[in-house]
Amino acid sequence: MAQRPVLGVGIVGAGFIGEFHVRSWIGVRDADVVAVASRTRESAARLAGIAQEIGVGDDVVAHDDVRALVRDDRVDAVWVLTPNDVRLETVRAIVEEVRAGAKLTGIAIEKPLGRTVAEATEILELVESVGLLHAYLENQVYSPAITRAHDLVWRRGASEAGSPYLARCAEEHSGPHKAWFWDGAKQGGGVLSDMMCHSVEAGRFLLTPPGVDPADWLTPVSVTASIQSLKWGRPAYAERLMELYPGAPDYRERPSEDYARAAWEFVNGDGETVIAEGTTSWSYVGAGLRLSFELLGPEYSMQSDTLATESKVFLSRELGQQEGEDMLEKQNAEQGLMPVVSDEAASYGYTGENRHVAACFRRGEQPMESLRNGVAVAELLMAAYLSAQTEQTVRWPVDVSDFVPDVAQGTWNPRR
Repeated sequence: MAQRPVLGVGIVGAGFIGEFHVRSWIGVRDADVVAVASRTRESAARLAGIAQEIGVGDDVVAHDDVRALVRDDRVDAVWVLTPNDVRLETVRAIVEEVRAGAKLTGIAIEKPLGRTVAEATEILELVESVGLLHAYLENQVYSPAITRAHDLVWRRGASEAGSPYLARCAEEHSGPHKAWFWDGAKQGGGVLSDMMCHSVEAGRFLLTPPGVDPADWLTPVSVTASIQSLKWGRPAYAERLMELYPGAPDYRERPSEDYARAAWEFVNGDGETVIAEGTTSWSYVGAGLRLSFELLGPEYSMQSDTLATESKVFLSRELGQQEGEDMLEKQNAEQGLMPVVSDEAASYGYTGENRHVAACFRRGEQPMESLRNGVAVAELLMAAYLSAQTEQTVRWPVDVSDFVPDVAQGTWNPRR
């Protein structure tokens, strides 16, 4: 029997999100993980070992140099999953190797595309300058609960009553896993930068007909936003944060926002006013990560909540429990009635995302979510930061190409 050709994928970045992507590969048929690169060979070897252990790659090579990974003859496409502050330099190195003769088909880059619009734009221009296919890795628009409901609402509701007019999306948990996420300069801000990128793109996706690019359907009109340090700027929690994550900033002096909300107004392809609302938090206390979505139209609605799971378990206080994340991401408890997310990689959209992107790259086609979507999201986020800083509604056209939020500059502190 002839073997089915698959895409050889190199993973750049061996941290938390890298492991999430690799574990999602169990549901990907069009690609194998063939190489992993990280700043330390030990980290790369650990993730390469996981890939081999779960059967999503054979002879997975570990590199401590992204350039060596790109030059690997088995690597056809690269997934860039590095921290925000080194993402641009990583893409520059990849593009330089392609210009020097490395044979790549495509590049997929984790959210947010850049810490600023300037960074996101440069990344897009670099990738397009060497003719690579490209994907913006926004997993939530591939979540089965969202894609299925989106299709049904537009096919059964919007076709009869008209297009939807309000999307509400929220992502909430108790805070990131690594110290650099808490650092406004390295990460690009706080929770608005880290997680509102999900919520605004999920909102745009829900408000747009299936198969249509949101940029072709939605024209931004205005945004009203606010940010706040609700929990982690309190002295006791600021000290706790530095204990949990050595190297994190002192949030009494240099906080990032742990709560953000924004409402974007658009005009859709029907000429109607529509709104995407986003709420994000690092100060949520609950079982763990909560993603919730709503879409409302003239005679229909949909909703989804990742903590409304099919399965739950109860563990009494008599049981000795060790901390972990074996029931759901950002798990905050090991006792009581706990929701169980049966397959987080699938539920959160990573499996569908990587399956779609890998299949497109193998066929030589441009994936649905391109880096152009990543630039658009960066523009929407920077406009939201501008609104929060000025405490005013920001209206389009607005130039945020050189804008850097106060949070990212380390000058924002609402407690002073």
